[in-house]
Formats: sequence, structure tokens, C-alpha cells
Amino acid sequence: QVQLVESGGGLVQAGGSLRLSCVVSGSIFSAHRMGWYRQAPGKKRELVAVITSGSLPNYEDSVKGRFTISRENAKKTGYLQMNSLKPEDTAVYYCALLTAGGTYWGQGTQVTVSS
Repeated sequence: QVQLVESGGGLVQAGGSLRLSCVVSGSIFSAHRMGWYRQAPGKKRELVAVITSGSLPNYEDSVKGRFTISRENAKKTGYLQMNSLKPEDTAVYYCALLTAGGTYWGQGTQVTVSS
């Protein structure tokens, strides 16, 4: 059974930073892409960043230069470092393991950025 557990969300002022973590169990983490998504109230879930099994990242335009996605395969953990946060970054953030057999989701962690 594949499980993803996020942590690191919280309340931060605009301009601040947060680091999200996602621990994966029950799967060969190193073989799959991992992504971070977010969903703001009343909006669709959107992809924020994705990282390949070889640690090549890709970012949604609005977070380029502010967010950094990374992974530690030995720890089966992925990260999203978020700097220069803006109120529009407020959302529930989800990590996802992207496999050929489907996508596995974490439970989500709330990020709130105050102005």
C-alpha cells in the first residue's frame, strides 16, 4: 500500500519561507516522478512543480525562481522549498507520486500566506 505523508505547512507572512516534506512508503520511490500540487478555495488543483526520478525539475511559471523541488531517494522523501511567498500562494499543497499504474496522493498540508 502506497502512502504519502506531507508536513511543513503553516501560516507565514508575505515574503517568508516554508519547506514542505513528503515521505513515501510502500513504493519504489526512486523509480517515479514526484510532484507538488496545490488547490486554493474555489479553484482547481494545479501542478506547482514536478521532479523526475533523475532529479530534473520543472515548475509552473508563477513559482519559478521562488520554489525549489528536490528529493532524497535514500530517505524516500521529497521537498518543496518555498521562498518569497505571496498571498496568492495560499492553498492546500499535495504531494503526488506519479507512476505508470496511477497517481498516489498525500492528504495535503495547508499553506496560508498573510499580507
